Amino acid sequence: MGEFMASSTGQDRRRGDFSYRDRITCGTLARTSVVKRTRMQIYYSGTVQGVGFRYSVKSVANGFEVTGTIRNLADGRVELLAEGGKEELEAFRQGIRDSGLAHFIHKEDITWNEAKNEFRGFEIVR
Repeated sequence: MGEFMASSTGQDRRRGDFSYRDRITCGTLARTSVVKRTRMQIYYSGTVQGVGFRYSVKSVANGFEVTGTIRNLADGRVELLAEGGKEELEAFRQGIRDSGLAHFIHKEDITWNEAKNEFRGFEIVR
């Protein structure tokens, strides 16, 4: 069995190459539980500028497995782009409302699309 337990270098692991032992113990579980990422775009209308809305949403995002951006628009709305698993995004959306921001929001226009994987972390765009 020793021939199957040859270790991988750090460089191999970054490419996704694992030893036989890794494949049996944790690699299989990790690869079968891959969550399909999706993109959620929300336009918030209401009193959403000048009240710390973007900063609060960024703070909420830290508690979820999401990436994306939030920014003010010239027409007074705020645009949220976030990517992650659909259930996680729905929980994030509810988390925003539950954080005390619901009373600032009069309307949410939401669309769902395929993730583009273009974000690293969650950022406020100025």
